[in-house]
Amino acid sequence: MTSFPYMPPRQRQSGFTIVEIAIVLLVVGLMIGGLVAPLSSQLEQRRVSETVRAMDEAKEALMGFALRNGYLPCPAISAADGREDRAGATCNKRFGYLPWATLGVGRLDGWGRVLAYTVTPAFADSTAFFTLATKRDITIATRGVSGDLAPSTDVEDIPAAIMSFGRNGYGGTSDQNTRILDAGNNNVDEKTNLQSGGVALISRPASTDPRGAGGEFDDIVIWISPNILYNRMVAAQKLP
Repeated sequence: MTSFPYMPPRQRQSGFTIVEIAIVLLVVGLMIGGLVAPLSSQLEQRRVSETVRAMDEAKEALMGFALRNGYLPCPAISAADGREDRAGATCNKRFGYLPWATLGVGRLDGWGRVLAYTVTPAFADSTAFFTLATKRDITIATRGVSGDLAPSTDVEDIPAAIMSFGRNGYGGTSDQNTRILDAGNNNVDEKTNLQSGGVALISRPASTDPRGAGGEFDDIVIWISPNILYNRMVAAQKLP
């Protein structure tokens, strides 16, 4: 009787089924999605912080300019030319781009758009230097709890302000000199900031709710307090 060598039974090959692979991919996708949201939020917060820092530096530079010269600079010639747009003693415009070259500061916010700037004309007159009695003409408002506009400053009390057009960039100009004028129809307060000529600005918390009072909003506005400006000018003996 012929004997044959022992042959173990064929074992079933191991591996993942299509269903198992699909479940793994689903889990991985959910994990990645859970990470993307916090990372996106952190990136946005970093851009906001960079913008506020750039605006604070510009504000300090404006104070220094006033201390050195006795007046505030005009807005820039253009988005590409950061020298102040001056014709003799007066400005060619009162609302435009931050004169970054004249001030020696950065020109872009955290989203890569040129910062805006508005100045009371009387404070930018290079011959009739401003005094404690010089009239200001810029007003800053916000939205109260009821949604109505409420004052953030006294009426016509601000000499100058700086503005970033925020994440959506409505009204801003990119580093490539491209103007952004399409952000939907529900950004009433942003449109006010762009169309008021720099005289009436709105500063309020960011909102993505188009149904809220004033609509969606992500502009960032800071301003020079006349009291702080006068205090520094008096301390430097530039004002009596």
